[in-house]
Amino acid sequence: MNGLEGSTESFFQVCCTKSGNNHFNVGASKMTESKMGNPAVVGLGGFGMTTLILQFHNLGWVGLAPVLWIGLCFGGTAQLIAGFMEMKTGNNFGFCAFTAYGAFWISLCLFAIFGTNVELVKAYPVLAFNAHELGMYLVVWTLFTFVLFLNSLYHHTALILLFGTLTIGFIGLDLKELYGMETVGTLAALDLIVCALLAWYLMAVAIFAESGVTLPVGRPWLKAAK
Repeated sequence: MNGLEGSTESFFQVCCTKSGNNHFNVGASKMTESKMGNPAVVGLGGFGMTTLILQFHNLGWVGLAPVLWIGLCFGGTAQLIAGFMEMKTGNNFGFCAFTAYGAFWISLCLFAIFGTNVELVKAYPVLAFNAHELGMYLVVWTLFTFVLFLNSLYHHTALILLFGTLTIGFIGLDLKELYGMETVGTLAALDLIVCALLAWYLMAVAIFAESGVTLPVGRPWLKAAK
């Protein structure tokens, strides 16, 4: 992709070795050739699902418990592992994004769990969970996400839309938590539902690619200067 393919391939495509047919040598009880799965399918799946269930909560459709469990297990731990696996592929964008947002979901869930425990907060007031603390927490993640959004402009349209909606959603949540703008918070939740579905679309791009089906992702909006 215009000079970016080498460092970002595994984020958009199924990773595999360049060797021919991959198979198990049963007689020797070992794999003669190996094929590496694409960690992005797990990272995008976990990110999308946790983002989606959180917005269902923000819209009042579900309680907090499903958010915490999915966030800790799939959006947090599984996505974090996917990020570390991206490191092995040499994909800095995927490594940064999946590791960071895996840590985001884990820390957010722990923030909510410990910060709302009355007895624990009484003993350790520093753990208290409130709108201002949550708002400032979200602000730093907004700035971080904006950096990734800028880089996504050099990739393809689907990724640009994902990080664009994520950045807008974060800004809306910032305004809701810091200034009590409930209407903005509702719009942010709807925007982030779109973001979650875009993440699943990119997951599908990688999964279907393995079956020989190419789903469109669009072109980069910017090109790096040569």
